[in-house]
Amino acid sequence: MTTAEKIIQHISILPEYLQVEVLDFVEFIEEKNKTLNQTDERSEWSRFSLSHAMRGMEDEQTYYSVKDIKEEYK
Repeated sequence: MTTAEKIIQHISILPEYLQVEVLDFVEFIEEKNKTLNQTDERSEWSRFSLSHAMRGMEDEQTYYSVKDIKEEYK
């Protein structure tokens, strides 16, 4: 028996109002998954873009240190 068949078996014995609640939860999970996939895709494009923008710069001399870019408050 597949997972979907098991879910259907369990849901079919629930009263209608609880089936509606399960449906709401499933739609919530679908939306959450869609958002996660979009975030992953944006992250991949961001890494791709950055790697292409910086390609060929790996061997360039560094003129600044981390100390140069840190801001100090006195």
